[in-house]
Amino acid sequence: MSDPVRRLARLVPRTEARTASADLAAQVADLAAAAGRLDVALAEVESPIGSLLVAVTPRGLVRVAFEDEDRDLVLDDLARRVSPRILAAAAATDEVRRQLDQYFEGGRRRFDVRVDRRLMTAFTRQVLRRTARVGFGEVATYGQIAAAIGRPRAARAVGAALGANPVPIVVPCHRVIGSSGSLIGYAGGLDRKTTLLRLEGSLPG
Repeated sequence: MSDPVRRLARLVPRTEARTASADLAAQVADLAAAAGRLDVALAEVESPIGSLLVAVTPRGLVRVAFEDEDRDLVLDDLARRVSPRILAAAAATDEVRRQLDQYFEGGRRRFDVRVDRRLMTAFTRQVLRRTARVGFGEVATYGQIAAAIGRPRAARAVGAALGANPVPIVVPCHRVIGSSGSLIGYAGGLDRKTTLLRLEGSLPG
């Protein structure tokens, strides 16, 4: 524990110290954003499928991570591929969090936040651009997505691209299923995929 933290702990009751620490962190994040030094803002969103980590840059939403993803690996990847200037900054993520809350409450059928595509390869961008057009309550097969992007034999590659989707839910890769109607894979796990499709009315409850 650093000397400033020790001094704060002696002066302020523990619960107040936590509040003071959170307030200070928010102030630092606000100052960093105002100075143009906040490249990646982080916040958590509670949802029916667990806590989600959202990461937002000035270009838009860059990452949505499920709670069982290794946070250190997620942050390392963001630092390496986007920017090391990362801070918890709720205010910068307000719009994304608001729309996710609305979606899980059944009040939103599509997202209209900007997406930062820096974590996507060119092929993944192509696949996800088409996947984003699969509407609420609808499903498409991997083969249909492959055909729609002019690569009818690339169903497996489409599956791999969807598995690498850095912004699940917002770009709805959960709406892509096997040709037989089976759910097959999902980076967040089949339980989450089932929950999301039932929420949207694509599966019987």
